[in-house]
This record gives sequence, structure tokens and C-alpha cells, in this order.
Amino acid sequence: MWQLTRIELYKIFKKPRTYIAFAAIGLIILLIQLAMYADGETYLEFMLQNINAAFDIEGKKLNGFFVFYLILHTLLVHVPLLICLVAGDAVAGEAAMGTLRLLVAKPISRTRLLLSKFIASSIYTLLLLTFMAVLGLLGSVALFGVSDLMVQKSDMFILLDKSDVLWRYAAAYGFAALSMMTVASLAFLFSVFADNAIGPIIGAMSVVIVATILTTMDIPVFNALKPFLFTNHMLNWKGFFDRPVDVREVLKSALVLLAHIVLFVSLAIAFFRKKDVLS
Repeated sequence: MWQLTRIELYKIFKKPRTYIAFAAIGLIILLIQLAMYADGETYLEFMLQNINAAFDIEGKKLNGFFVFYLILHTLLVHVPLLICLVAGDAVAGEAAMGTLRLLVAKPISRTRLLLSKFIASSIYTLLLLTFMAVLGLLGSVALFGVSDLMVQKSDMFILLDKSDVLWRYAAAYGFAALSMMTVASLAFLFSVFADNAIGPIIGAMSVVIVATILTTMDIPVFNALKPFLFTNHMLNWKGFFDRPVDVREVLKSALVLLAHIVLFVSLAIAFFRKKDVLS
């Protein structure tokens, strides 16, 4: 299986489009860091104007931990599109190039072939998130230093001691990886049905957008669906920055995301095993 996965990883990183995501994320992170370096104090004063009127907050409010939290909040909404560029091309790209029938003709089961492609897509997703985490956190800390982290919630501000922050970022990274792998598995499922990568990419993003809208709309007829929509759980990485952390709620969201991954990949395997690649 690992040999097949290595081949699939080689295919992924051989294509120039693979590096678009890394370049885009690197550029966005740099722009956010430069913007906060140039005018971050003004942004913070505006955000905390009501708090500053009532309390005297000590410490360096504009610090690397705060800037990285802002980066996560911004980027994790847009990363799914970048992931779909690769996951949606996993099978459909082979069909478009005419190499899919050659692959299934080899003495390798279709299940193993598909799993190797999904594992390679998942590794790409993890590498992309790791790149974002390293560049975002280390770059922000180098520019702004470290101090206590102030997190804005819908109805409150939470102040976290700087010694209590890194483990939260590590846990949030793991949860975000699960969220992005859910999107990758959805695009991967659509890739099984298509003969070019455009369809799966647009299809997966359309589902994410529609599900996100349903998640945010407060309409009674849709409220019963929300617990089952993976988009309702994708941003629960923020739960690690609550005090105390609602472990039960975060774990429930993680299990829902994991269930969606298993469902999407299982459906992809089931349909691919019956797929006619000769016509």
C-alpha cells in the first residue's frame, strides 16, 4: 500500500497546480502579518474599545499568538477550495488523461488503488495545513513576540495565559486536519463519477457552500438537519480556546466528521468497484 501511495504522491507533486495552494496560503499569511504589523494596534483598539473603557488590560495585546489565531480564523474558511483542487483530481484526472483503464488493468485491487489515492490526498492536506501552521505561528511569533492570548467570542472575551496556548493550537490543528480531510473525502467521492477535475471541484465546493448556508440560517425547518451537516462541526476547532474546553462537544463534532470521512470514502470505493472504465 505504501508503494502505491508514494506513486500517487509523486503524481500529485509533479503537477504545477499542487503548488498553487502553498503559494496562495503563504501570500495570504504574509499579507495578514504585514497588515497587522503596520496597523494592528488600531485594529485592536477598535475591537477592544468597550473593554478598554471598563478594564485596564496589562500585557502585549498584539502578539504572535493573537495574529496566528486571526490567520487561522481567516484561512480555514478558504482552505477547502485549495484542497478540492487536488482531491477532486485524484480519479477524474486519471480518467481525463486516459490512464485510468491502464491502472485498473494492473494486478491491483480497485479498493487498494482507491485507498492509496485517498491516503495521498490526505497526506497532501496535512502537509498544506502543516505549512500554514508553521509559517503562520513561527512568522507571527518572530514579528510580534509572545504574550497572553485574547480571544473574542460572540458574547465575551477570553484571556488565556501564554503558557496555556500552545497545546490549544496543537489540538486545534488536529481538529482542523479532520475537518479538511472531510472536505477532501467529499471531493474524492465526486472524482469517482467524473471524467475531468472541474466537475468534482465545483461539485464539492457547491455542497460545502450550500451546507454552510444551511448551517448559518436560523430557520426551524433546517434546524433538524444541522447536527448531521459536517459544515456545522468544521469550525469547532475554536472550542479549544474556550475556558474550560467543552471536551464532550468537541469530541462529538470530531466523531461526526470522522463518520462523514468513512461514509464518503466507502461510497467512493463501492461505486469505483462497479465503475465501467472501458467505455
